[in-house]
Amino acid sequence: MNDIQGSTPSKEARQWAMFCHFSAFFGLAIPFGNLLGPLIVWQLKKDFDPFVDAQGKEALNFQISVSLAALLCFLLMLVMIGFPLLALVGITALVLTIIAGIKANEGQAYRYPFSWRLIK
Repeated sequence: MNDIQGSTPSKEARQWAMFCHFSAFFGLAIPFGNLLGPLIVWQLKKDFDPFVDAQGKEALNFQISVSLAALLCFLLMLVMIGFPLLALVGITALVLTIIAGIKANEGQAYRYPFSWRLIK
């Protein structure tokens, strides 16, 4: 077990942390996969290493925030502004998820901007 602020996480811990972030791409294949992917990986591996636990929570919190933003965009489609906002949310989520996965694989704890942290 590694201390988050201490030594560099093991290679396996870094990979699982990366999978926590990248599992959000299941949302491209199945409804709510962006939430289920990080939730499942985090629940399976949270006790493996504190780094995986922290990054799993971060990934899940961000995907919850993205889902809420997307829901708001769908509501705003009634006044047409929701269409470009949904595209913006999607592109931002894609870019930030890729950055987070890469940083996690490098052993760096990543904190998403614009994320509502419900799970502590």
